[in-house]
Amino acid sequence: MTESSNVQRNLALQRQWYGEPLGDRVRRLVVAFRISQAQLAEVLGISAPMLSQVMSGRRAKIGNPSVLARLVMLERKVLVAGVVAGDAEAIKQALEDVRSSRPSVGRDNLPVSEAPGEAAAWPVLREVARPTELEAAAALLDGDFPALAGLLRRAAGAD
Repeated sequence: MTESSNVQRNLALQRQWYGEPLGDRVRRLVVAFRISQAQLAEVLGISAPMLSQVMSGRRAKIGNPSVLARLVMLERKVLVAGVVAGDAEAIKQALEDVRSSRPSVGRDNLPVSEAPGEAAAWPVLREVARPTELEAAAALLDGDFPALAGLLRRAAGAD
């Protein structure tokens, strides 16, 4: 099997296991927290080369369940109002909370409830922008990112 076909197979497995390629998830975190991939790797408790291999599809999965749990924790912290607003102290605190966490993942403590859904993001979005600003942002995103534009519109009109 060539390296290219291995990468394609691994990316397909990531879509199956994680819902999308891990590189996409990691890139969103790098942007949201304004950190480098190496800094993110340190927060997650994984080596930078390992994170790079997972992102590029040269590796299919994150083998350490605690690292995956920290990744999910960090994705949830993106919705913290201060992080959304870009507050440096809130970002620093969120990263430290995840870095210092010691999650244990097992069948007895694995969360099985449904995620709260997009409605959980509405108050955060409304905290950083007025409904008219959310509508304007949605109009700008419509062509390239229609799903995100829809989320912004629903947040702008939610009661």
